[in-house]
Amino acid sequence: MTLNKTDIIEKISEKEILKPAQAKETVEILLEIVKSSLASGEEVMITGFGKFQINEKAARKGRNPATGDEMILDKRRVVTFKCSGKLRDAMNKTDA
Repeated sequence: MTLNKTDIIEKISEKEILKPAQAKETVEILLEIVKSSLASGEEVMITGFGKFQINEKAARKGRNPATGDEMILDKRRVVTFKCSGKLRDAMNKTDA
């Protein structure tokens, strides 16, 4: 199952803490904070969930799969996620 932004908003609204419009605004603000923090190179750590961080990838040789031509791929930044121990334990919890 894929959980998208609309699903998150609906689940927050189901808790009857926020109205759907308030839940949507809250989710939008949260995601904007995360995006702008990552774009500026900051890490985003959510206790009990995990850490998003930016890694720098160096320029490297690549190959166009359609033509086989070699090319240089530009350096780039990528977002990585490392889950917290609590999340990892919850994912691996067995009902034994």
